[in-house]
Amino acid sequence: MKNLNRVMAAVLTTALALPLGTPADAATGTASAAPAITVEVIASSGSGCAPGTASVVSNGDNTGFRVKYRDFLAEAGGSAGVVDRRKNCQLGVLVTIPDGWTIAIASANYRGKAGLLSGANALQRTSYYWQGSSATERKDATFAGPLYGLWTTWDVAPVLTYAACGSQSVLNINTELRVDPGTSTGTSRMSMSTTEGDVDTLFNFSLGSC
Repeated sequence: MKNLNRVMAAVLTTALALPLGTPADAATGTASAAPAITVEVIASSGSGCAPGTASVVSNGDNTGFRVKYRDFLAEAGGSAGVVDRRKNCQLGVLVTIPDGWTIAIASANYRGKAGLLSGANALQRTSYYWQGSSATERKDATFAGPLYGLWTTWDVAPVLTYAACGSQSVLNINTELRVDPGTSTGTSRMSMSTTEGDVDTLFNFSLGSC
């Protein structure tokens, strides 16, 4: 598995201002409109996402989709149990691609909320791959206390792996949160729950014609 490269949010914001990989019309030289791509959660499992607590929402411009978790929280220290230190969520997202098009995951933006005491640390890990493909991308982000409030990280796929043209493909997404109390004495938390604010994961597509 290849570690994903972290880049600055400001750079990615500029790079993603236009739809990625949108093919140009050969006659006019203008970019074709992005196709209508649908996404749907067809499977979910793990200690961080009970059935029905994770959802996906397509962007209005069909350049990507957002994953929203309702009750995704890891905590350690204080009264938290050992099993609460690590939570994970495995999602199967059905992506329907119109005929004549193919897509890859070009980048992802992870957002969550932290409440880490001094001496505590945490890990957020996400890996994803197209079903049937051996190419898996993985992102690790580490955090050290004291840290309170919203956090965000970006990553870009170093190699684009495209789904089959004009098909239904399943994107498997596995996200994990870990908290280690370290030398702290109270309870520290790491969350990706949408109930705690502007929190979700944004996957951006790279589009291509077949």
